[in-house]
Amino acid sequence: QVQLVESGGGLVQAGGSLTLSCTASGSISNNVVGWYRQAPGKKRELVATVTNDDNTNYANSVKGRFTISRDNVKNMVYLQMNSLKPEDTAVYICTVETWSRNYWGQGTQVTVSQ
Repeated sequence: QVQLVESGGGLVQAGGSLTLSCTASGSISNNVVGWYRQAPGKKRELVATVTNDDNTNYANSVKGRFTISRDNVKNMVYLQMNSLKPEDTAVYICTVETWSRNYWGQGTQVTVSQ
């Protein structure tokens, strides 16, 4: 069982930056970890993932603007978000993939104003 707690969300103007953090209750060093987001009335969508050997994957909509990273010593995952757009407004949710299932956090709200 892995518990995930996200932080760092908030309200930011378009063009601004935020860094999200996700703290895991246990070791994530051997797992793929990532961020998803869900906007009101929309399906949950992939934002970015990073493997245990630091291979990254990004949604086309965030490539070049967002950077995912991990700290296996601190059991943390980060999402640096730059050049934010109003369409980035969503609840951002951290996830850890295991052999049996994905674990999910509760999410942190990111709101980008015009």
